[in-house]
Amino acid sequence: MNEEPITLSRTTAETTVSLSFAQRAKGREDVLIDTGLPFFDHMLTAMAFHGGFALSIKARGDIAVDYHHLVEDTGLVLGDAFHRLLEQNGAVGRFGHAVIPMDDALAEAVIDAAERPCLVYQARFPQESCGNFPVALFKEFFSAFVQRSRINAHLLCRYGDNSHHMAEALFKAFGKALSAAYAPRGGNREDMSTKGAL
Repeated sequence: MNEEPITLSRTTAETTVSLSFAQRAKGREDVLIDTGLPFFDHMLTAMAFHGGFALSIKARGDIAVDYHHLVEDTGLVLGDAFHRLLEQNGAVGRFGHAVIPMDDALAEAVIDAAERPCLVYQARFPQESCGNFPVALFKEFFSAFVQRSRINAHLLCRYGDNSHHMAEALFKAFGKALSAAYAPRGGNREDMSTKGAL
C-alpha cells in the first residue's frame, strides 16, 4: 500500500477544490474538511473517519448562487483521488459492502471498484434539507464521485424518519464500503477479474 498522500486540486470559474488523501488515518486529527457548507463537511467527515482514511479538503465556490457546483466539484476531485489510489495500489479487494444504522435510519452501500462507472441511488428523504443544505445534492456528489473514480456503487437509504440520520448512515456506509473495496491484496490489477483485465 502506498503511504504517500495523494494531492489534487481543481479550479474553475465557479469553484476551487484542493485535497490531500491517504488510505490510512491515525485518528480524528487526520480528517479536516472545510467546504464552507457545514452539513456537507459533517457528512464527508463521517465518511472519511469510518472508512479509516486521512482526508483533508479545502473547497470554496459560488455558494451564493447555489451549492450545486461546489458539491459536484468536490465529488469530482475526491473521485479522482480514489482512481489514482487504484492505479497506485495494484490489486485491491474490489468489492465492498456495508449496512449502517443510525437511530431510525438504515443505509446500505455496495461497491465494485472495477473501472465501470454506474450509480444506483435510492434515497427518499422525508425532509428536503438538513439545516440549510438541500439533501437532493447528495445524488450530485455521488454521481460525480462515481464517474471520476470509475466504480459501480449502489447506495440505498433503506428507511428512516429523519433526513439527517439517513444521510449520515449512508455516508458512513459509503466510507466503510470504500475501505473494503480499496484494501490492497497484493498482485496485479489483472488478478481482479476472471477476464484478466478490468
